[in-house]
Amino acid sequence: MASTTSGALPTATFGSPGTRQVKLAPTRTATAASRTSLRALIQRDLVVLWKHKIEFTVRTLVQPFLLCFVFLYVFPKIGQGIGATSGVPGAESAFATVLVPGVVGLSIMFQGIQAVAMPLAQEFGFTREIEDRVQAPCPIWLVAISKVISGGAQGLLSAAIVLPIASVVHASGVEAQINLHWLLILTLVPLSCVCMASLGLLLGTSFEPRNLGLMFGFIVLPITFLGGTYYQWTRLAPVKAGPVHWLQIVVLVNPLIYINEACAPPSPMPPTCTSTSSIPPSLPSVSSS
Repeated sequence: MASTTSGALPTATFGSPGTRQVKLAPTRTATAASRTSLRALIQRDLVVLWKHKIEFTVRTLVQPFLLCFVFLYVFPKIGQGIGATSGVPGAESAFATVLVPGVVGLSIMFQGIQAVAMPLAQEFGFTREIEDRVQAPCPIWLVAISKVISGGAQGLLSAAIVLPIASVVHASGVEAQINLHWLLILTLVPLSCVCMASLGLLLGTSFEPRNLGLMFGFIVLPITFLGGTYYQWTRLAPVKAGPVHWLQIVVLVNPLIYINEACAPPSPMPPTCTSTSSIPPSLPSVSSS
């Protein structure tokens, strides 16, 4: 066997001098192989999503629909609408203006966790499917990137499904003032989907399958209720210890607060519902009281 080189790639020839020689050389570079593997991994996830599209749609819509149905339809119908007792015209609509973008951000978060963390728990558990993925001809970190991309794509689909439905589920007299800022939609929403898919990757690789309940109890629920889904971040100003608005500072570690604030840009609200308009630069005094 004689070894030769062609450029930077090693080749080998087989056979005697009088016979036909066969050269063995890589047919593609490592970068091309990784790119093909990444495409195949993402395509596999999308094919599985398409086969379970009904389950995905139902899973995406149930929680946002129930939130809007209860808070924006049932409560106003029975006279317990949020802000109805204040006597300020438009107070219920002001809450709807906050809630609708909030449930969009909430759906992005849950899809990021359910599309990445939950399958990872199964793949690391009894199915051991993760072993097949890491054997693909690509670096292991590329397998993680494929998970994030497919999870982010599902988050985008959930946002596109939830927004129009959440905007129309409300009682008469309650209307969400939705101002679509396309620059924010085309930039921050995809980044938010990638962020939440990355969070799902972190949670899925940090918690064992038997501790998923612990993950939802200690991680997901606090993110949900302290993520600005039901209120604006600046409305937390009265919660303070002395001069320090401690809750406003604490919730800044919550990624959902940034998604909801980005999805709900400032809009005209009734006087009693108007939040503070400026934030002083000093951190202990996050918002004026």
